[in-house]
Amino acid sequence: MSHDVLVALPIVIPLATAVITLFSYDSRAHQRIISTIGSGALLVAAIALLWTVNQDGILVSEMGDWPAPFGIAFVADLLSSLMVLMTGLTALTVSIYALGSMDPRRESFGFYPVFQILLMGITGSFLTGDVFNLFVWFEIMLIASFVLIALGGERPQLEGSIKYVALNLVSSMILLSAIGLLYGMAGTLNMGDLGLKLQDVDQPWLVTTVGTLFLVSFGIKAAVFPMFFWLPASYHTPPIAVTAIIAALLSKVGVYALIRAFTLIFTQETGYTHQIILVIAGLTMVTGVLGAVAQTEVRRLLSFHIISQIGYMLVGLALLSPLALAGSLFYVIHNMVTKTNLFLISGVANRLQGTYELKKLGSLYRYHPYVSVLFFVSALALAGMPPFSGFMAKLTLVRGSLEIEHYVIVAVALLTSMLTLFSMAKIWTEGYWTPSPAEVDGELPPGVEKFPGWTRQMVALFIPIIVLASLSVGMGILAQPVISLLVDTAEQLLDPGLYIEAVIGDEP
Repeated sequence: MSHDVLVALPIVIPLATAVITLFSYDSRAHQRIISTIGSGALLVAAIALLWTVNQDGILVSEMGDWPAPFGIAFVADLLSSLMVLMTGLTALTVSIYALGSMDPRRESFGFYPVFQILLMGITGSFLTGDVFNLFVWFEIMLIASFVLIALGGERPQLEGSIKYVALNLVSSMILLSAIGLLYGMAGTLNMGDLGLKLQDVDQPWLVTTVGTLFLVSFGIKAAVFPMFFWLPASYHTPPIAVTAIIAALLSKVGVYALIRAFTLIFTQETGYTHQIILVIAGLTMVTGVLGAVAQTEVRRLLSFHIISQIGYMLVGLALLSPLALAGSLFYVIHNMVTKTNLFLISGVANRLQGTYELKKLGSLYRYHPYVSVLFFVSALALAGMPPFSGFMAKLTLVRGSLEIEHYVIVAVALLTSMLTLFSMAKIWTEGYWTPSPAEVDGELPPGVEKFPGWTRQMVALFIPIIVLASLSVGMGILAQPVISLLVDTAEQLLDPGLYIEAVIGDEP
């Protein structure tokens, strides 16, 4: 298989899957099968892409054989390939979960085609080598995610989707303005060419000013402090399969864009820009976890934790240390696995007990120990307890920070980790250990079963949860190869000449 085909496949597969599901519009059963197969094919293509990039180096695919910077280029380096792999993994697990959870009404409204269009927008964002095309892929992703959040037309969904799209449209306007200014300065929008032309500029402060606009725009999409309030207002409103996929992927696209822009393009005054990013990272960690501690609805609590974890993902970028950046990247993949799983588990708990409110749950450990064990694993992983993935991510990040003597951010990270453990303990105590109000009254709520049968729907719900929980354990116990790959990724990012040479060649 040629490199051009391999780079294009993660974009082509979701597009083709969306088209085929549209042709099967009259059969929801066919749509389910096609969407799941398409998500599986995306994962296989992503594995092949990462393997090839790891073996052969950065791959560049030039559309229409127009050489960069004149044509449209797609670029697969270790970071983009890794993000595409995590997209494929998340897509497949959520697709399987949706088989047992998505209601017929939303399926008939086009859930599966829109789901695949969302995946196309996300993979396109990761693989594009052009800043303007990054904006285009962002908009595809925004439209698809807006439809998914609003799908079904329930009042809370519409309210949440309006907040979601309004703030993201502001972000898009800022981004488009920044792109215009950048093109006026450099005469190009190819990322590799920008990295080359902006290395030695007469007025670096002007480039930094434009970079600040990119920081604001990407920061809104990544839900960093103080631009995060749209996320917990919208993520808890749609069905749990939709919440899980957007929680796992959408804010990570913003994080990816920040890492790409501030390791390749805006590197002129790192003492200024990256210090701002470090402060934002610390405030994002603290405000996110404090918001989580105050919540009593599981989905909102987990949504605030997304914000908190974004802070960890930016620390390594701010410090520009290979080990610290590797730790932040570990947090990205760990969070995509663990956070997806916690949302999926909350959906199962809601199915068993009929509520997301902690005060109305209770007794899950007594009646559903298998659900409780899976939650326990993912909760400890999110809190960064050994031997799970979150612990190794935190350890790598802390070691990288201590090596360059950034003690304050280490203290903030450890405090945030303690508060995360506290909030997870609150879910465990109130939702799983404490007797439910219905049990105290001597009866369960109407329609709630103590021991539901293992139907095909229940199997579809538990397969992805078990897989993701196993990955959390595996990435913790067998962390060395993961860390080795992530250190290589960080070193590649911190040497932008490798990206520039792959895209532009040896031009001066």
